[in-house]
Amino acid sequence: MHKKYQAQKNSCQSCDHGAGRDGSSAGFAGLDWKKILTGISGASFLLALFFSWAINAGEAAKILYFISIFTGGYYVFSGAVRGLLKQKFLNIDFLVIIAAIGAIYINQLAEAAAVIFFFSLAEVFEEYGIERSRKAMETLVKKSPRFAILKNGEEIAVEQVKINDIIIVRPGDMIPLDGIVIKGSSSVDEATITGEPIPKDKREGSAVFAGAINQNGYLEIKTTKESKNSTFSKIIELIEKAQKSRAPAQEFIDKFAKYYTPAVVITAVLVAFIPPLFFGGIFLDWMYRALVLLVISCPCALVISTPVSVASAIGGASRRGVLIKGGKYLEALGKIKAVAFDKTGTLTLGEPYIADIITFNGFTEKDILADAAGIEKFSSHPLAKSILNLAQKKGITPHIMAEYENIAGKGSKANCLICDDVKHCVGNLKLIESSGISIKEVLKETERLEKEGKTIVLVSKGDKIMGAMAIADKIRDNAAAAIKKLNELGTRPVMLTGDNKYTADFTAKQLSIQETYASLLPDEKVKKIKELKNKFGFTAMVGDGVNDAPSLATSTVGIAMGAGGSDVAIETADVALMNNNLLNIPYAINLGEKTLKTIKYNITAALGVKAIFLVLAVFGLANLGYAIGADSGIAILVILNSLRLFR
Repeated sequence: MHKKYQAQKNSCQSCDHGAGRDGSSAGFAGLDWKKILTGISGASFLLALFFSWAINAGEAAKILYFISIFTGGYYVFSGAVRGLLKQKFLNIDFLVIIAAIGAIYINQLAEAAAVIFFFSLAEVFEEYGIERSRKAMETLVKKSPRFAILKNGEEIAVEQVKINDIIIVRPGDMIPLDGIVIKGSSSVDEATITGEPIPKDKREGSAVFAGAINQNGYLEIKTTKESKNSTFSKIIELIEKAQKSRAPAQEFIDKFAKYYTPAVVITAVLVAFIPPLFFGGIFLDWMYRALVLLVISCPCALVISTPVSVASAIGGASRRGVLIKGGKYLEALGKIKAVAFDKTGTLTLGEPYIADIITFNGFTEKDILADAAGIEKFSSHPLAKSILNLAQKKGITPHIMAEYENIAGKGSKANCLICDDVKHCVGNLKLIESSGISIKEVLKETERLEKEGKTIVLVSKGDKIMGAMAIADKIRDNAAAAIKKLNELGTRPVMLTGDNKYTADFTAKQLSIQETYASLLPDEKVKKIKELKNKFGFTAMVGDGVNDAPSLATSTVGIAMGAGGSDVAIETADVALMNNNLLNIPYAINLGEKTLKTIKYNITAALGVKAIFLVLAVFGLANLGYAIGADSGIAILVILNSLRLFR
């Protein structure tokens, strides 16, 4: 099964916090020593201030200041050393250590302790922010099914279960592996997989997912995937990859910090030594200004502005059943100007049903369904299931057929053993016409039904047409609302489908989609995606089938229908909708926009405060206390602002 998730504490390469070899600050017995030492540092700092100002106990205060500096600075110092040894450049921790040492040198112990404590506190807030945004992931891992019960009663590890093994799931148990129900019925809570809180009814033939909870019935399930390939494991893997991936803004900030930090150190050295050496300035005065410059220059808020925002947004989206595979896709979602939809299985359910039955030549609806069901029992065509389902629902017994013949692209023929052994046909107009039967009497009706986007199946007996069945595909309940919200966001919805123009236009009209392209092969869909990218720029593609995978890969952001969609589509896509809720598409685009705005706000606020205090520091108008308060305050505000994206 999937290894236990380990949250990475380092938010970026240039901000190397934590002290363990793995970047973790957790020590023996699972204690988080970074938080503990930061707490000791803060308590010592506050006590030192009290001793120094309230009771004038200077020596005791001095000891407490040093305790605060050493406890709070342990992980900061180790981070600075690792930055020099591993990454070969000066990081933020290095700036803080230099500022603290300089403050000690000029006997400003309170300022040194404040620099260390507030920086450590900001790091703790940063770690809390990232951990908070990953709670959904940790919850998923804790719910990972570990054992399965075979039909013979033997309990084994899920890794040992093979495809096509029969497992049993009792009421209240977690379903351990993806599979198909072969016996029993129950309500199953799939909230872990799809994000939908309403339990789903499952019976023979229903698909079930690992990680879902069987609520009230006994189920026997034939497994369809091994543990490592289950939908549940893929969700965990996708979220892990997403949290490790880096957004373009984050990459830019990392490169910026790599050159920024040495530049700040050099500038501080020049500020400290040039005026005293060449212009008669007082060394301690200019040293103090250099220290203020160093503290203000620490780009902590800038560096954490992107990773906390991205982690919060991805973590919050995963709780709604929206898996975004990385920060760069989240940023791209915020820039989407057009969304191309596949039709069947995406805008529609992909479950054909008989919408109309029209009778001819005195035959009844029962006659038509009995003949059609008798022939379709031999067929594997997707439309055959809808005919058989309706016959079963109406309690109609299929006629017994013999000498079945399938005609590719047209339909089927067979002899009815209880209807004078006459040849019967079920299929399209081409089949009926090629059998020498006149179709004039049905043309008007078939044309009307085709313009409504329905597929026509004719049934004949001998040389007479018995009737016509109009088969339609039901539109998803939330499709119209999703299209409306996209239009409100200023995003252009487009339909790309392999269906005929009549069907495409009828569906598009129902959903208020203005731009539609029909009868497209997979390679033609790819071509259209490229055209849309040239026209609109950032373009998303939504699909569910294997034939959609090339288009998903070509688009700026590929969005796959996760529940019931093909594995190829889900693997190829950049975003997976695990509950197939199309309303999550405008939600994801809106989330991307909000994330971009949050990152821009964070960066602007961080740089703005830095710029103001840098100018004040150079002219001696900002003391170290103000510098520390401004630096720590803006870092905490950035974190709190980013955490809003989780909700």
